[in-house]
Amino acid sequence: MLAVVMLLLGLAVGSFLNVVIHRVPSGGSLLRPPSRCPVCENPIRHRHNIPVIGWLVLRGRCADCGTGISVRYPVVEAATAVLFLGVTVQLSRMDLLPGLPAYLFFTAAGVALAVIDIDHRRLPDAIVLPSYPVLAVLLAIASAISGDWWALGRAGIGAAALFLFFLLLALIHPAGMGFGDVKLAGLIGGVLAYISWTALIVGGFAGFVFGAVAGAALMAARRTGRKTAIPFGPFMIGGALFALPTAGAVASLYLGLLP
Repeated sequence: MLAVVMLLLGLAVGSFLNVVIHRVPSGGSLLRPPSRCPVCENPIRHRHNIPVIGWLVLRGRCADCGTGISVRYPVVEAATAVLFLGVTVQLSRMDLLPGLPAYLFFTAAGVALAVIDIDHRRLPDAIVLPSYPVLAVLLAIASAISGDWWALGRAGIGAAALFLFFLLLALIHPAGMGFGDVKLAGLIGGVLAYISWTALIVGGFAGFVFGAVAGAALMAARRTGRKTAIPFGPFMIGGALFALPTAGAVASLYLGLLP
């Protein structure tokens, strides 16, 4: 039952994230006007606004003018649903379900930030900065429920540590690291350190590995050059989500390779 609820919630949140992704970079309101076709400007009918299903029913085209609707919309909705389910399963395995609201919020914000960074090469403060107090409150509630206040303290230390590490990188090499990445690093450090120091180290390092692999692949495909800037936010978020289920296994594998 919880899995079904998480999938449905993820689909609904993913539908809202499509609005966030479209409107936040331009400073538009998230509430008005209602969702509409950007070409003919006719409002989307309620029956066509059902996540994933609406796009399939319309065969990817506006019901009024026939303009193509990007496949990104159902992909964002489906990806959010799958991530919500995966995060819930993993937190249940780690006996950390009191922290579920915090990690679902982080996942939703991460999806929006990743897509916006790909589109616009920036991580909007309108999403990143409010996420700090929201996650702080949600993690504090989780600690109050579980009675594990050290986890909250560890989250604060982890947030500061990863923020300062990325800030140092940005100051040393401004062309390679934006301050949007620095601010995002604080969020990632907090949610990972709340789980464990291992999760913080693995998740923080994984972002660099994913970015390096993607950059090498793009260069091999002649899609980018050595000096071409690629958005790093999606790799940071991907590394954080990767660390949730794998941090312990990755750490054990690494230690096993040591002499």
